[in-house]
Parts: sequence; C-alpha cells; structure tokens
Amino acid sequence: MKYAVFCYHSENVVCAWSREHDEAVMAKLGAVQEKWAKAGKLGPVARLMPTTAATTVRKDNDPPLVLDGPFAETKEQLLGFFMIDCAGLEEALAFTRELAEANPGGAYEVRPVGYFVDWSAGA
Repeated sequence: MKYAVFCYHSENVVCAWSREHDEAVMAKLGAVQEKWAKAGKLGPVARLMPTTAATTVRKDNDPPLVLDGPFAETKEQLLGFFMIDCAGLEEALAFTRELAEANPGGAYEVRPVGYFVDWSAGA
C-alpha cells in the first residue's frame, strides 16, 4: 500500500537554521531515504519552498479567486512530503520513526493513499 508522509514544522524555526545545520539535517534524511530507495519502497520526495512563495486558489468562488500566500495561518506548515510503498501501516511508521530520528522536531503525518497516478512513468 502507498502512504504519503507529510512533514510539518515551524517555517520560522527551519528557515532560521544555519546553512551548515540545514545541510547536516538533509544529509541525515538522505541516508534514511537512500536505505528505503534501495529497498524499492521510496517514491517521490519533495521539500517545499516557504509559504511566502505559495499561491492559493479558492475554488468556491466564481470565477476562482487567486490569493498570494498560504490559505491557513497555522503554527506548523507543510514543508514537504515522501511517497512510500509499504506492506502496511507498521512499516510506514518504521520509516517515519527513522525520519524523526534524523530530524527531530515538528510532526509527520502518515496517510494511506487512495488514488495515485505516476505520470512521469507514462501512466
């Protein structure tokens, strides 16, 4: 089963990291990713730009309303995601625990994927 693992943290904290600290965190996360990629369980991974670069489209308006910035003001922001293919929730949680050990703080949300098309694979 495919799972999406969403990474949440305070942008103010993460964006304040020194370049060296950020590179060290990304290296630790890279080691976790490499292990799971070699096992054929890791799909797309993305680190998002800050919410200040976001644009929101409110689709409940006619025509849709386009707004600069994120829609919600929250304590933690969605900073990125992983797609993984696991036998079940326990294996997905094992992956997430490894991520948390490599990069403490914030939160990870693990959610089963109900529909997935990989257009890059010529679907």
